[in-house]
Amino acid sequence: MAELDVRLLPLPKSDRAQSVMAALADFIGRSQLKPGDRLPAERELMASLAVGRSTVREVIRQWQALGMVESRKGSGTYLLRNISADTIHLPLSFDVGHLRDALLQTLDIRRGLETEASVLAAMRRTPEDLARIEEKLLAMEAVHYEKGTAGPEDLAFHLAIYDATHNAMFPQLLEQMRETFKSFWEQPFERWDFARRSFPFHRLLFDAIAAQDLDRARHMTLAILAIVEEDIKEMSR
Repeated sequence: MAELDVRLLPLPKSDRAQSVMAALADFIGRSQLKPGDRLPAERELMASLAVGRSTVREVIRQWQALGMVESRKGSGTYLLRNISADTIHLPLSFDVGHLRDALLQTLDIRRGLETEASVLAAMRRTPEDLARIEEKLLAMEAVHYEKGTAGPEDLAFHLAIYDATHNAMFPQLLEQMRETFKSFWEQPFERWDFARRSFPFHRLLFDAIAAQDLDRARHMTLAILAIVEEDIKEMSR
């Protein structure tokens, strides 16, 4: 069998920031790395791709927020789920001049996706899935109590629910929407407390999934999204 060419190649200077994630995903796919495998060391990635430390760390940070990798102190960064060039997508586009309308339109999509994902997670979740969802919930709660908000941790919680559907399309779709509105969610309408009232419903959603209560899982998801819609309308007036 011919040996795989799994070298990392330097990126052109003009598009390093935009291409580093795709290049690393392609390398992971060609290297046939699987969940549980360790990624190359940070210095090796910097040297091979000819990019700075901040670029490499930003990619790792984004993948951590998406539940795709895990950094272990003193050990390195490990894959949590499969990554390849095929899992990297271009973000959705929207008119920034009509942000309020675009956000409300995405809620129509999210209601369909997230309610179905919550129901499927309640149906299909394994003990391992449940432990991971609870882990993300606890992390979200800890940050929320400390800072009053927990954006990346909230996303990680919902991604864990998507993973529990055992349908790879769900987390990819959520990731795509997340990238579209990344700048918005960092400081929505200049309000740090956006959708803060939805926080208690996340624990109730977890309880419903744990109990395999499909109707309640659907209801809690809709309750979270209803608060998001109310805050978008209120804060964008």
